[in-house]
Amino acid sequence: MRALRDTALNPLLAFVLCAAGGALCSTVQTPLPWIIGPLLVMALFNFRGAGLRAPPGTRNLGQIVIGTALGLYFTPTVARELASYWILLLVAALLAIAIGVLCAMFLCRVARIDLTTAFFASVPGGAAEMAVLAERHGGRVDRVAIAQSLRILVVVSVIPFGLTYSGVHGTDVYLPATTVVDWGRLALLLGIAAGCGGLLAALGAPNAYMLGPLFAVIGLTVAESSFSAMPAVVSNIGQLFIGCALGARFERRFVQGVPRFLIGVLASLVLALVLAAAAALLLAWGYGLPVPSLILATAPGGIAEMCITAKVLQLGVPLVTAAHVTRVIVLVTGTGPCTGSRSVGGLRE
Repeated sequence: MRALRDTALNPLLAFVLCAAGGALCSTVQTPLPWIIGPLLVMALFNFRGAGLRAPPGTRNLGQIVIGTALGLYFTPTVARELASYWILLLVAALLAIAIGVLCAMFLCRVARIDLTTAFFASVPGGAAEMAVLAERHGGRVDRVAIAQSLRILVVVSVIPFGLTYSGVHGTDVYLPATTVVDWGRLALLLGIAAGCGGLLAALGAPNAYMLGPLFAVIGLTVAESSFSAMPAVVSNIGQLFIGCALGARFERRFVQGVPRFLIGVLASLVLALVLAAAAALLLAWGYGLPVPSLILATAPGGIAEMCITAKVLQLGVPLVTAAHVTRVIVLVTGTGPCTGSRSVGGLRE
């Protein structure tokens, strides 16, 4: 294994192991097998010093596939219905970010780190995006990357398993615009999605390869241009790519010398999950919507992982997707005011 660490075979071996992990989890019927299997395999091997690397571009490719698949749910009827929930979506986004701020204050005190680092380590955003923003605003990039990666691992493991083994499985009235697979038109659709992702990436947008394809396919679907359904095998490959890329972030050196910080992150994650569940219950009571869907909508997880969970369990894919997209927009536009004075929630460094 060590001999392969610095060779071209390293990413190939990583992909084979991830595929085996996904197949094993699929066989034993775990939730999200094609994300959780690869993620755990990569994390376990790298914690033991294997130094496995994800094949180049896997995260972007996975996000393109998943963004395209989610966009197919936004028919004109669904778009009109979601428009009527704009207040709910905004409130859910603000609650999620408020929970992140509270957890940042908690983490700051427990782990004895600066508030800027604690903020970007705690708010629910992509690991890469939050690390970039942390660097821009003077935070510790290494600590933010560790915390965000650990958050994804915990949330992806806890929430899908919790919902699945509590017997939650929706009878989602939301269906993709078409159920017919046309491989030629699917290739064209994925090409359009990839192009839009690349454009957003060139403009420096966060989650570009997720949001670009999502927005592009939503636009086409709302306009009733149904290219093709997304085959399960392609969706699974996209999830495999994402799981592989997520697991590759875990390295043994990340957990060496920072036990207090890691304990603080885990404690703040427990707090975030409890507060997010409380927010979901509050919104469900106020709007009469299913609690499981709102748990996914307010969860401190990534947009891809939570939306895939909603898709697999049939728990309101468009609502969950719209909630997480709104959160990303609010988070990016509100980052400056939250960190410009190097203060969070009225507390200063």
